[in-house]
Amino acid sequence: MERWKRLWVIFIVMAKIGLFTFGGGWSIIVQIQNEFVEKRGWMTEEQIVDYMSLAKSFPGIMIINMSVFCGYTMCGITGAFAAAIGLSLPALGAIALVTYFYNSLKTNVFVAKILNGVRSVVIPIILSAAVKLKKTALKEVPAYVIAAITFVVCALSSFNKAVIVLIALVAGLLIWRGGIEDDLS
Repeated sequence: MERWKRLWVIFIVMAKIGLFTFGGGWSIIVQIQNEFVEKRGWMTEEQIVDYMSLAKSFPGIMIINMSVFCGYTMCGITGAFAAAIGLSLPALGAIALVTYFYNSLKTNVFVAKILNGVRSVVIPIILSAAVKLKKTALKEVPAYVIAAITFVVCALSSFNKAVIVLIALVAGLLIWRGGIEDDLS
């Protein structure tokens, strides 16, 4: 019974996150971190950063990938399903409603103003996520250098993000190669 209770909590928490978080995947990560690391202690900051890196690297929707990793960590395969379905359901419902009422909404002045208000909150939410996750993601000088270079490349070019991730992966392997060999011996 305890397992079913945890699955239900995972589903409800992810549905709440999916329902009340605006701004896409990065703002949702802040809520996942808050719920599963700070409030419940089910995961660590390092796991969030690792899963975020993996989720961004895999094909598909980054935040769904993230929810699958988190759900799996907390309750195995059924936890992965509960998390993914919980996070997806509110968005699917909202998309269905907007699609149904699209013609009347697209010219509504109030809807446009509401969306402007919501959009203005997205950047601070994403920046707060970056600041919170920086503690565990950037621990050494080479990591700061890689982060700075990739930020500049992403901000000033339309270079393929997947290629940037692969280059950073190779750079990490080359830079920390000695550390890995030391850890294995």
